[in-house]
Amino acid sequence: MVDACVRRDGRGGSPTAVTDDDPAATDADRRAVAAAAGTSHAAFLGSARAPDGGWPVRFFTAGAELSGCGHGTVAAQAVRLTRTALDELNDHQHTGGRTFDTTAIRRPHGIEVWFDQGLVALRHPAPDERAAIVAALGLTADDPHPTDAPRIAAPGAPRMLVPVRDRSALLRVRPHLGRLAAASRRYGLLGCFVYVPPVDDRPGAARMFAPAIGVDEDVANANSTGCLAAHLLDTTGARTVEIEVEQGDALGRPAGVLASARRGPTGITTRVGGLAVVRDGH
Repeated sequence: MVDACVRRDGRGGSPTAVTDDDPAATDADRRAVAAAAGTSHAAFLGSARAPDGGWPVRFFTAGAELSGCGHGTVAAQAVRLTRTALDELNDHQHTGGRTFDTTAIRRPHGIEVWFDQGLVALRHPAPDERAAIVAALGLTADDPHPTDAPRIAAPGAPRMLVPVRDRSALLRVRPHLGRLAAASRRYGLLGCFVYVPPVDDRPGAARMFAPAIGVDEDVANANSTGCLAAHLLDTTGARTVEIEVEQGDALGRPAGVLASARRGPTGITTRVGGLAVVRDGH
């Protein structure tokens, strides 16, 4: 068990099950591991490198396999570092048909993990798409952010980013999970990342709802934090953006995710990071 994306002092984080994969196991077996562990996600570590050199990692919820999982990657790479005598491990992970760079570093309060999220595609939602998600979230007329607007971001699986006015509005969000799941499936979305943008030196705050994949609310969603960094870079016109986003407070599990974004010749790419605590050193 790993607490992924804890706050800087080592508190909270998203409980994540990490185990060696059994080649004889079925996907139903892997979903059952996530259910039995009582965690939103479980990571399964392959025992041999993929042909391109990456270490295979698969992610499952109790309901489905995911093409990627940000805080699961933080947890998986933290476990891999604990199995060595190294203080820092630079390697490659193969997930969802993609291999990407990872870095894990021992820190006083845990293991800091960074990974390359890759290209993030951005688009504006269609009016009916936006209306369906906002209605399912149950936002009031005063809740939307005054200058920012919803965006669809896809580092692979698309999700809607929905900005709200302040942290009070964020904590008031009580989505109709059935309607949100139906709308997410209708428009091919992973879920909805509701956030308050970072301002100056104050971290942003966010909540992730993904009932369409069996996760009513995620303690920490690292990939969506990378998506937010990409969105903020795109809307501000900056060359680079670095953000910190606090999550998990509504669930009593304070979490934090770091992300950076930059514009390159092929589009906007991001790096995502978090601090992990491997329980009992196992």
